[in-house]
Amino acid sequence: MAFTFIAIVGGVLFLFCFFSALLRWNEVRYMKKNKGLPPGTMGWPLFGETTEFLKQGPNFMKNQRARYGSFFKSHILGCPTIVSMDAELNRYILMNESKGLVPGYPKSMLDILGKCNIAAVHGSTHKYLRGALLSIISPTMIRDQLLPKIDHFMRSHLSNWDNQVINIQHKTKEMAFLSSLRQIAGKESSRISDSIMPEFFNLVLGTLSLPIHLPGTNYSRGFQARKAIVSIVSEVIEERRKSQEIHKDMLGGLMGNDDESRHKLSDEEIIDLVITVMYSGYETVSATSMMAVKYLQDHPKALEELREEHLNIRQRKKPDEPIDFNDLKSMRFTRAVIFETARLATIVNGVLRKTIQDVELNGYLIPKGWKIYVFIREINYDPFLYPEPLKFNPWRWLQDQSLESKNHFLVFGRGTRLCPGKDLGIAEISTFLHYLVTRYRWEAAGDDKLVKFPRVSAPNGLHIRVSSY
Repeated sequence: MAFTFIAIVGGVLFLFCFFSALLRWNEVRYMKKNKGLPPGTMGWPLFGETTEFLKQGPNFMKNQRARYGSFFKSHILGCPTIVSMDAELNRYILMNESKGLVPGYPKSMLDILGKCNIAAVHGSTHKYLRGALLSIISPTMIRDQLLPKIDHFMRSHLSNWDNQVINIQHKTKEMAFLSSLRQIAGKESSRISDSIMPEFFNLVLGTLSLPIHLPGTNYSRGFQARKAIVSIVSEVIEERRKSQEIHKDMLGGLMGNDDESRHKLSDEEIIDLVITVMYSGYETVSATSMMAVKYLQDHPKALEELREEHLNIRQRKKPDEPIDFNDLKSMRFTRAVIFETARLATIVNGVLRKTIQDVELNGYLIPKGWKIYVFIREINYDPFLYPEPLKFNPWRWLQDQSLESKNHFLVFGRGTRLCPGKDLGIAEISTFLHYLVTRYRWEAAGDDKLVKFPRVSAPNGLHIRVSSY
C-alpha cells in the first residue's frame, strides 16, 4: 500500500516536472536566440498558447495585459507572436509596411486562401493585385453594375419572411455568400451555388485553425474545400474562354473582357482574388448584418430613426423601383448604424503583420519572421475614445463626422491596407437593412447566446419572429 502511494506521488511529480520542463523549454528556445524581446509567455512546444487564445479570446488578452502590459510576446496559431494593444503603436504598425511590417496572416489562412490572396502579398505585387481588385469594385462599378444586382438579390432574399421564425444568422450568412457569388459569376452563380456553398463554409472554418494536416481537422477540411472551389471556378473560366461571350461581372472583369485591360492576371491570381472577394465579404457582411438586426431590435429609438430614413427613400420611388447610388449616399444614419455595429460587436478583432527584418518597436527588438498581432478589440471599448463605449449609440458617428477617419478606428484597416471592399460591403448591408425595415417588424424568438471571439456567431442560431410592417 505504501509502495503504491509512493509510486503515485512519484508519477505525479514526474509528470509535473516533465510538463514544467516542456513549458520552460519553449521559453528558453526563443530567449536564447532573441534577448531583447518584450515580456510574456510562449506556452507549449508547437501548440504555444493557441488553445487559450481561441477558447478564452478577450479574457486571455486582458489577463496577459494585466501581467505584462499592452505589448507582450506569445505563441499563437503556430507562430511566435508579439501582441500589441496600444492604439498609437497599432497605427504605426499598420501605416509602416515599408519599414518591414508586412501582412503576416497565419499559415492556415495563407494555405487556404491562396498565395496570391491580396492580404498575403506586399510591395509591387500587392499594388498590382489591389489595382486589379479595385477595378471591379470601384464606386463607378458599384453604381453601374453591382448595386443593381445587389438590389435585385436582396428583394428576392427578403421575400416571404412574414409570420415566420427566422434564424437571422443563417439568413445573413446565406445572403452574404450568395450575393457575393452573384456579383462574381453572374448568371452562372445559380448553377454552381449548391456545390460551392458547403465547400466555402468549410474553407472559412479552416482559415483560423492550427495548420496540422490530419483527417477531420478544420485545417484539413478547409484545405480540401479550397481544392474543390478551385476546381469549380477553373471550370467556369475554361467554359467562358471557349464561349468567348462577354460577361459583365467580377469574374469577367478579372479575366479581361476588355483586351486592352492593364491588369493581365494568371488563372491562379484570378482564382485567389475570387476566393478573397468571397471570404472577406462573407465574414464582415454576414456578421455585421446579423448584429445590426440584434442591436436595432434592442434599441427601438435607433430602429425608428433608421426606418424613417428608408421610408423617406421609398416615398420618392415607385413601388418596385430599385434603390440607386444617390439613395445609398443619402443613408447617413444607416452608415452610422453599420459603423457602430462593427465597433461594438468588434466584427474584426485584430490584424496580423510579420517582420521581414529585425524591427525595433516600443523599445524592443522584434526578430525577423515574427508575427505581430494588432489587437484592436479593446481600443473599441476605450472610454476616452468612445464615451460610454458599451452603449449602442449610432448618433456618435453623426455628432463627430470625423470619427470614421480617426487613427484609432481600425475596423477597415489603414493606409495601403485599407479594405478595398469597404464601400461594397456598406452597400450590401445598407440594401439588406433597407428591405428589412421597410417590409417587416421583428422581435426576439428565444434567448440565443452570442459569441464574439474568434468570430462573431450565435452557436445555436439567432432567431427572430417576423411580421409585416
